Amino acid sequence: MVSQEFSPYPEAPALVIGAAGIDIVGRLRSELHCETSNPARIRTSFGGVARNVAENLARLGQPVVLLSALGQDQVGDQLLQQASQAGIDISAVLRNDARPTGSYLGVLNAKGSLEFALDDMRVMAALSSAYLKEHSALFKEASLVFVDANLSKETLRTAVSLARRARLPICADPTATGLANRLKPYLSRLRLITPNSAEAGVLCERDVDAARRGQAMEAAKYLVSKGVEIAIISLAEFGVCYATSETSGRIPAIRTEVVDPTGVGDAMTATVLFALLNEIPLDDAIRLGVSAASLTLRHTGAVLPDLTLQKLYDQLVI
Repeated sequence: MVSQEFSPYPEAPALVIGAAGIDIVGRLRSELHCETSNPARIRTSFGGVARNVAENLARLGQPVVLLSALGQDQVGDQLLQQASQAGIDISAVLRNDARPTGSYLGVLNAKGSLEFALDDMRVMAALSSAYLKEHSALFKEASLVFVDANLSKETLRTAVSLARRARLPICADPTATGLANRLKPYLSRLRLITPNSAEAGVLCERDVDAARRGQAMEAAKYLVSKGVEIAIISLAEFGVCYATSETSGRIPAIRTEVVDPTGVGDAMTATVLFALLNEIPLDDAIRLGVSAASLTLRHTGAVLPDLTLQKLYDQLVI
């Protein structure tokens, strides 16, 4: 039922608004020792929540337009070239010469779990409310609007307003615990939200332990009580739980080797969006999302470059 009503224009481009940048991720070979250099495997790739979601959608065959801000630098040039080659419409991406292209630095432990991360997304301040209004025609031509919480409060307010005016589903990712509060004023307007357990805790103002299934389910139902239509909470190795006003459930994770967790949640989000746009029932859409997450976990980088719907079904064992 949810999937059939998800968007009035399912074949139109998805409008994805938020961060794009460069990821630098190091995986430690042994325990972390402070105040010295640690042996690690270090890789770089393009990232940013919105950019990751956009590329996953494009790889699956969904037309997608990216609205983001990049610096006037070589990294920005290379990112746009790769995004275009992946099938993303980059014509509305803003270039700004005052700040560098966004960057993310993540440190994984020897098991592949995130220890800590740093990000520099100052360039996102250039993606202003006025810039979105200048590109309001994109909202009129879209199937849905996806936002990440890297947007400023003013820009986020404008994105929601323009999407509502165009009668589009609004989907959001809280992005980080320090940014999740930016979405609180708009919960009643969201068709879909995809926090992890820590971000859900911020949104619900309560502890949400990924290992405690009941807490996560209550958090998903709480978000629905605040007006969210579909709440999906990622629980890492414990899978996902979800709720709507009509149903709720939990889907376990697929057992797999953990190579790099970067972008895993973005792969799930994009796959669920793609599935719902193509009228796949919600339970199956989330299972496909878990499949995408599992495939991305085994890949060194934020997006699986050969992602296809057939590959997702081949991986589907739940």
